[in-house]
Amino acid sequence: MIISMTGYGDAQGTLDGAEFTVEIRCLNNRYYKPTIKLPEEFAQLESEIDPLLRKAVSRGTLIYALRTRPAEDSALVQINHQAMRTFLHELRELQGDVGSEGLSIDLAGLLGVPGMTRPAEYAQVQLDRLKDFVADLTKKALDTLTRMRQREGQALCQDFICQAQTIRAGLDKIVQAAPDVVRAYQAKLAQRVAELLSGTRVSLSEDDLAREVAIFAERCDISEEIVRLRSHLDHFDKVCREDSQAGRRLDFIAQEMLREANTIGAKASDAAIGQTVVDIKTAIDRIKEQAQNVE
Repeated sequence: MIISMTGYGDAQGTLDGAEFTVEIRCLNNRYYKPTIKLPEEFAQLESEIDPLLRKAVSRGTLIYALRTRPAEDSALVQINHQAMRTFLHELRELQGDVGSEGLSIDLAGLLGVPGMTRPAEYAQVQLDRLKDFVADLTKKALDTLTRMRQREGQALCQDFICQAQTIRAGLDKIVQAAPDVVRAYQAKLAQRVAELLSGTRVSLSEDDLAREVAIFAERCDISEEIVRLRSHLDHFDKVCREDSQAGRRLDFIAQEMLREANTIGAKASDAAIGQTVVDIKTAIDRIKEQAQNVE
């Protein structure tokens, strides 16, 4: 069964008093384009997370975000003592050059200087435990994402089936109407020839008339296009039901269906058939539009 590209999944958990939240959003894209947003102190986890995402999603813009909230008794940031000492030493030397009145040192203000603080390390948790914990949360969020994408995929499949039924019904009408087109042309041609030759001694043999009708019938024969379009519909239906990663294939099949429909409209030489072809092409356009949402 096909799967939609769009979806959302999340998961929450607590480890040693710290709260973790994983959110995953998937949007339409012709290619796989992941964006992984991690807190600075957990940047090393990206190499663990990326393979999990690639395994679950093959196409689409994937936005992964990990948010944390430290335990209440832990500091949000740590002071970079070595950087602070170096900076203070240089400030004191400068203070000696300009005089005590020219410079005052505000330790609290120094904390806003880049590099003076850094995110608090998650020292109480071993790295392996942290990796396993975040990987487990990621898998849970991906499971939620997949279920949502599967539900949307089922809805897309139902819409595809509905549009395919519209196309099949249109083809049935065309098959019934096609023989009448040739008969109508034959009657119209015979009437026109009779009108043109009336009052003259010239006559047109039945063989000549039949030959002209045969040429017209050959020129407007759409039986091959109808067979191919029905074959594309069968293939489309099979892919919808059996292939979970079918977006590109469905889009290609829809393009082939549209090509056959255009040929039928061009060759049919009949207003009623032309109107039915318009209905068929409308359904195909709907399929092409929705196929952009399939993974």
